[in-house]
Amino acid sequence: MEPGESREAREPGPGAETAAAPRWEEAKTFYDNLAPKKKPKSPRPQNAVTIAVSSRALFRMDEEQRIYTEQGVEEYVRYQLEHENEPFSPGPAFPFVKALEAVNKRLRELYPDSEDVFDIVLMTNNHAQVGVRLINSINHYDLFIERFCMTGGNSPICYLKAYHTNLYLSADAEKVREAIDEGIAAATIFSPSRDVVVSQSQLRVAFDGDAVLFSDESERIVKAHGLDRFFEHEKAHENKPLAQGPLKGFLEALGRLQKKFYSKGLRLECPIRTYLVTARSAASSGARALKTLRSWGLETDEALFLAGAPKGPLLEKIRPHIFFDDQMFHVAGAQEMGTVAAHVPYGVAQTPRRAAPAKQAPSAQ
Repeated sequence: MEPGESREAREPGPGAETAAAPRWEEAKTFYDNLAPKKKPKSPRPQNAVTIAVSSRALFRMDEEQRIYTEQGVEEYVRYQLEHENEPFSPGPAFPFVKALEAVNKRLRELYPDSEDVFDIVLMTNNHAQVGVRLINSINHYDLFIERFCMTGGNSPICYLKAYHTNLYLSADAEKVREAIDEGIAAATIFSPSRDVVVSQSQLRVAFDGDAVLFSDESERIVKAHGLDRFFEHEKAHENKPLAQGPLKGFLEALGRLQKKFYSKGLRLECPIRTYLVTARSAASSGARALKTLRSWGLETDEALFLAGAPKGPLLEKIRPHIFFDDQMFHVAGAQEMGTVAAHVPYGVAQTPRRAAPAKQAPSAQ
């Protein structure tokens, strides 16, 4: 006891413990905010919906690609090392990846113990020396990408099945064709001609029908016999489901995650929305497309039958994070309207190009 201090002043009075509690909570909150944020645990690949993205799809690397093409791999690596503390600018797949993470956040709130979420893998043929700049860029944008596959100049396609990949996005058309040939859903992604604001809370994915969700059966008939025979064929086979196309499995995975929200009574607030955007006519050939989806136990939230009209203006209204089509004509039209479009090199529409492929310089993905 200090001189002149009474015992009553030294001992805590009634309510002192209560008064100390808020101060303790304030201090705990303060130090919790200083501590590094705990990131969620990565799911096991076999339990997740795995999206593999190349570095040139996720980030803009135009200058780096120019150096690689004109000056070779050694100069490319040197440039990357010299600039490894400068984050890359976002590329065409960046908004899509951010939307996937927004869905994951909602899923983890509803199902904290579930691994049925999107798992993003950076799949690149870059050399490991470039890895630091990629990691710095991912941390700069606070992306949750824990899995890297850097193959040092070799094709990464052989690793896609090992990662249980549900979708592969790349800026390299040849790599995408390799993946499609291996039976993996894949698309070459393109930057839009202008920037358009997309939703930050709802993932929006738009699909063409034939040679994307469905097989190219109907397109083969159009190409060989014309539209009139196509309409006759679709009417005669209205109740026969089309065979599946390369992205049917990805739509299936999206539908599975949607049902997790539906089961919680959140159908109208679901953060995943899907669209069928097709050049088919509703009256003459739309029924078979919808009945095919129904036979698979699948659906899209919206179905837009354009009867040959341009897709770009409708996509401008939808503002999807990504739109998949098998024809570059529609991809280019979507780009012009500000849509991130992805080309699926599958089906009869690719035959002339694949018979005489143009030579491309190797790329650093």
